[in-house]
Amino acid sequence: MSKIIWDAVGEHKYETGVDHGVLYPMNPTTKQYDNGVAWNGLTSVSESPSGAESNPQYADNIKYLDLMSAEEFAATVECFTYPKEWEECDGSISPVEGLNIYQQTRKTFGLSYRTRIGDDTNPDAGYKLHLVYNCKATPSERAYNTVNDSPEALSFSYSISTTPVEVPGYKNTALLTIDSTKFTTDAARARLAALEAVLYGTNSTPGSPAVYTEDTAATFDPTKTYYTKAGDVYTAFNIFEATSDVSFQQDVTYYERSGSEGSYTYTVTQDTVMDEQKTYYVIKDKTGGTYYTLTTPAVPATEATNPRLPMPSEVMSILQESNG
Repeated sequence: MSKIIWDAVGEHKYETGVDHGVLYPMNPTTKQYDNGVAWNGLTSVSESPSGAESNPQYADNIKYLDLMSAEEFAATVECFTYPKEWEECDGSISPVEGLNIYQQTRKTFGLSYRTRIGDDTNPDAGYKLHLVYNCKATPSERAYNTVNDSPEALSFSYSISTTPVEVPGYKNTALLTIDSTKFTTDAARARLAALEAVLYGTNSTPGSPAVYTEDTAATFDPTKTYYTKAGDVYTAFNIFEATSDVSFQQDVTYYERSGSEGSYTYTVTQDTVMDEQKTYYVIKDKTGGTYYTLTTPAVPATEATNPRLPMPSEVMSILQESNG
C-alpha cells in the first residue's frame, strides 16, 4: 500500500441536484406497483434515516453489550407540482373531474429519483439512482400567500415514511442506490442501461430488414458468409466441399471441419501429410451462380415497455455481474 495522498486531482467528489423523479403507485388489488409516471417540478428530496441507536446493557457492574435499535428510512419531498397519480397517495380522490375529496385512504407508492455526481475535474462525472420502496405520505402544511413584489410559486412538501422490503441474502431495506460511476466497462454500462429501461420504460422501434450486397469477387473469401437468393429469401451457402485429393496439392489450402451440423467451423489443417482417417475440405470454385454477403443485419421491431419499479431481487439480478 502506497502513502496516503489527500485532495488528489479528480478526488474532490460531490453530489448535487435532483431530477428524473418517477412515481410508482401501488395497486391495492394486485399488490404490485403500477406503471411509473414522471414527477415534474421536483425540487428536493431530503433523506432522513433514523434508528440504529445505541441501547447499552449492563451486567456485573460493567457495560456488558450494546444493542442497536432497528434502522428506519424516511424522507421529505418538496416540489412545485406533482403528477395526478400522486393525489391518491396524498389521501385525495376525484369522483368527478375537477372535484377532489380529501382525508381518504392513502395509497402506498414507490419512488425513484436521480442525483448528480461531480468532481473537481468533471461536474458531470455521473449520477446516482435512488429507489425507494413501500412509501406512505403523511399530511403536510400548505401556505397560500398573497402575490407581492417578490412573488414565489407555491411549494408543496410531503413527509414520507417507509416499510422495508425483502432483499435476498441481506436485511430488509426501503432504499437502494446505484452509482453510475462504478459502471466502467461497456458490459457494465449496458446492464445499467437495462435497469434504466425498466425504470423509465422504452419506446417501440419499427425495426429494419437485412441488407445484402452481391459479391463480385472472383473467388470465395473464407472469412465471409455467402448467401444465395431465391425470390426474396436469402439462404446461407456453404463454400466448403470435401476433397477427393489423396495428397496435399501445391497452392491449395486444405481445411478440417469441427462442430455439429448447422454450426460447422472450418480451420486450416496443420497436417503436412494427409491422414487417411480424416476428411479434408477445400473452397469451392465460384462459378455458375450469383452470391451475396450480408451488409447490414436485420434489426427486429420492438414493442414499447411501460416504466415500472423493479424489486431489489430483480435489480440485483440485472446488475449481478462485476462492474469492474
